[in-house]
Order: sequence, then structure tokens, then C-alpha cells
Amino acid sequence: MQRHVLASALLGTMAIAGCSTVSQDEARPAPGAEAAAWPMPPSPPPQEAAEAKATAGRSAQASLHRRTQAASAPIALADVAAMGAYASSPALVQIPSPQPADTEKYAVREDNPVHRTSEQPVSTFSIDVDTGSYANVRRMLQEGTRPPVDAVRAEEMINYFRYGHAGPDSLDVPFRVTTELAPAPWNGKRQLLMIGIKGYDVPKATLPPANLVLLIDTSGSMNTPDKLPLLKQSMKQLVNQLRPQDHVSIVVYAGSAGLVLAPTSGDRGGEILAALERLEAGGSTNGGDGIRLAYAMAKQGYVQGGVNRVILATDGDFNVGTVNQGALETLVADQRKAGIALTTLGFGRGNYNDALAEQLADVGDGNHAYIDSLSEARKVLVQEMGSTLLTIARDVKIQVEFNPALVAEYRLVGYENRVLRNEDFANDKVDAGDIGAGHEVTALYEITPVGSGAEQLPVLRYGAASGPAGARPSGTRAEEVAHLRLRYKRPGEDGSRLITTPIARSSLRTTPSDTLRFAATVAAYADALRGGTRIGGWSWDEILRNARGVQDGNPQRAEFVGLVETAQALVDADRREAVVAD
Repeated sequence: MQRHVLASALLGTMAIAGCSTVSQDEARPAPGAEAAAWPMPPSPPPQEAAEAKATAGRSAQASLHRRTQAASAPIALADVAAMGAYASSPALVQIPSPQPADTEKYAVREDNPVHRTSEQPVSTFSIDVDTGSYANVRRMLQEGTRPPVDAVRAEEMINYFRYGHAGPDSLDVPFRVTTELAPAPWNGKRQLLMIGIKGYDVPKATLPPANLVLLIDTSGSMNTPDKLPLLKQSMKQLVNQLRPQDHVSIVVYAGSAGLVLAPTSGDRGGEILAALERLEAGGSTNGGDGIRLAYAMAKQGYVQGGVNRVILATDGDFNVGTVNQGALETLVADQRKAGIALTTLGFGRGNYNDALAEQLADVGDGNHAYIDSLSEARKVLVQEMGSTLLTIARDVKIQVEFNPALVAEYRLVGYENRVLRNEDFANDKVDAGDIGAGHEVTALYEITPVGSGAEQLPVLRYGAASGPAGARPSGTRAEEVAHLRLRYKRPGEDGSRLITTPIARSSLRTTPSDTLRFAATVAAYADALRGGTRIGGWSWDEILRNARGVQDGNPQRAEFVGLVETAQALVDADRREAVVAD
């Protein structure tokens, strides 16, 4: 009986789809009506009907396969009807749902190598305050998907969390540098050097006036709940923080760019929210024109001594106009020199261009975050609004020189795309990362002490590792594990300033603090997601045990514990499948 009703309904659907004079709404039965009451075509002779059914089914299967492979063309109603008629035979066929192709883009990166101190004692890199990798990986794990290796960036995982680094007393020196040296939790023969930077925390009420341009992607690819709808709700949280002295413009781009809202003061929140609410998705993605118009509006409303920033919210799927990433980077870099920064907010899945969003923020003197929920939007646009908007130190570079008499090897954890040439440290024309008000930056070095027996590089045949005797430090310097140098520019200045901090051997702790242990656990988690080749001695069970031991009642750390559990389960499942396949 059920099979008869299904066949009748599907045949009726075929009749409706084939009729050009009757709309689907006109042909649809009233709610609750029986499928058998739908209009039915005349029945052909039994043998002809059977042959027609089989032919239609095979044709529909072939059509459905072609459409599924294309991943972009919709399945016609007639295909579904014919497939259903074929499926009503005893050999029931399940209709697969076509899934869009996954075209997410991530910049390829290789883990930093281990360096022999006698050969390369100096390490130089730009700071990074981005957190997009952590939230994006969280999204994938919560969906039950193991993230691609290049989506995992250790420094963004580490810097997603606050570690309570001590801050400066005033803006005279806009941040403070602290260090901790302790045995590595995963290998007691090695050590971890943690470098912490904390920016001066400017109260929201005293932030200078802001000239913000919201550059919003309204292309067709944004037409899913986790994209434009979430984007609009996220921006509403930012709008609710605005003050009368702040001004906001809204620029959108799809096939072409357009101005939705001219500069509007923050006390006219109703108008700003109404403009956001009217946005709809559709069309192709001309991001290049959108960026140009956004910068034009930022220049028009430029506030001398204030916050001048474009906030680009997109899935990054630029497909018309200026689509070359290099050209876009040049455009953004030119505007950076004019005092207009760029923050990027990533949204969505499936076609998310992480590589573009991260790099544009990097060259635009801004930061990159990924918004996967309203709570993440609140973290980025409300709780951390000051650090997101107000830059207190520009072009911040770190350089560490290790003492070859005490340090045999070292490795920088993360920051692979922030590594600089040593000569770039004192070159004020070389761009580097910026620190916002209240920002924290954390970096880790894994160090192998001389004579520890934990060296990872092979012994050199001709003993060059020892170096010339006259090159070894003496006196006080002989007791220094490393010398930390940091350069930065104050906003509006072209010349950099230098901060130096020696790291004495006597500062070595017997056990790492909970702060260092948690940072190390996050680093190990990132490494395990990338394949587990760099953090020796810790399994997933040990990462999880340490995560639980230092969560300290913090909601974000408690969430992190859950992500470690989820990641471990996914990795274990992959291993079991690999064993079965073998």
C-alpha cells in the first residue's frame, strides 16, 4: 500500500513538472490531502509502463550522477520524480543529496625547524595577534571534521587565550615584556622559554574617536545561516558599543560595490542597524572594488589622531574584478601607509578563503579573527573591542640571540609566516605586526641545553658546533641563556624604539608555572592536530590530562578541554579506519 501511494505521488509530480501552464503552487494539494488524490496521467499498457519506468530510472540516475559530480547544478524536479518511480520497484535506490565542493583555501606552511645555535644563534620574527585559526578549527571539530593541517597555526591557537602577563604602568612605554624559563613539560631534558607581551589597556570610555567602515560581502556565496545572517547579528554587537563621537559607514560588494550607509554617528544606532538589516546576499564577488570604495570612505571620514579602520567581513571568495591576491595585498599595503588599518573577519564554511583573509589583515596593519558564533563575535567585537580597534604599537619585532655555550639547539613554536631575516630587525621600512590596547602576545621557544643529551640534530663530524674559542661570551654574559631584543614604533612615528632584556640561567624554574604549562598544552594540541611530529613525549591522553589540570575554572579553557576530547576521538577513528583498510 505504501509503495502504491509513493508511486502515485511521484507519477503525479512528473505530470506537474511537465505541465508548463500550471504552477507548483496551483498544483500542490491542500495540507493533509492524500497523495493518491493528485492528478494522475493515463496508465500505459503494463509492458510499456515497465519498460518506460526502467528507461526513465536509468536516465534519471545518469542525470543525477552528472549533476552531483558538477556539485553546482540543481537537480530538476523531473529527475527526482523519475528516479523515485524507478525506486518504487523492488530494487529500491536511495537518492544521494548533492554536496557543494569544499574549496576552502589555506596557505601552505612548514613547521619551523630546529636550529643549531652555533650555526644560527639569532632568531627574528614579527609578533602576531590573530586568533582566526583557533575559532575555525573549533568549528570543524564541532562539526565532526578533522581540520586540514594548514588550517592549524600554533601561534593563533596559543594567542587565543589570555595568560595574565604583567602590563605597563602607562602609555609612555606602551607594553611590557616578561619571560619565563622552565623545563619543557613533555621532555624534562629540554626547556621552554615563554615570552609574554602585554599592551597598555586603554579604557573604552577614553578611546579616541573611531572612523569605521564596515565592508560587507553580500555575494551569493554568503547566503547561508553561518555567513550573512551571522555577520549581521555580529555587527549589531559592535554597533551597540559605539559612542556619539564614533562614525560608521557601510559598504557592500557583490557583482559590484555600493555605499549602503554614508558616515553616520554612533548615537544614531537605529539607522545603522536598519541599514544592516536590509542587506541580502546575491551575485558574484567583486571584492577588489569593494575594498577600493571602503578605503575611499575611510579617507573621506578620516579622523586625525583617531581610529581609522576598515573592517572586512567575508568568506573571502572573491571571483570577479581584482581577484589576484598579490594585487589586493598591494592595494591594502598602500592604504596602510596612509594611516588606515584593515581588520578581517572570516565567516562560513565550504568556500572559506582563510589564506586571503589572514594575509590581507597582516599587510593591512590589522588582525584577523574567524566568527563561528555570536559568542565569538562578542569576544572579538565587544570584550576585545579596544585591542581590535586601537593600535598602541606598530611594527613590533622580536629578536632572540641564544648563547651557544649554554644552548645547543632551539626551535620557535609557530609564527612560520612571521619569520623575518635578521637584518630586517633594525630596518624600519620592513612591516611587522601591531599591538592593540590590552593585547597579549605569547611566544614559545623550545630549547635544548648543551650537554643535556636531548639534542635533535646529529653531531657534526668536524666539530664546528663548538665554534671558535674566542667567540664564547665571558663574565656576566656567560650566565645568560639568551638576550631578548624588541623593536616597535609608536603610532605616528617612523623611527623604531628598542627594548632589551637578558635571560639569565639563574631564572630557570624547577617546574613550569600553570601559565606556561597551559600555553605548552595548547602548543602540543596544535602540533598533534598537525600530525604530532614536533612535541615528543606527549600523547593525546597526556595532552588531555594536562588540559584538565590547568583549566582553572575558566570557561574558555573548559571549552578547550572539550575540543581536545573531540580531536582525540576523531584522530582515533581515523587510525581505526586506516587499520581496517590495511
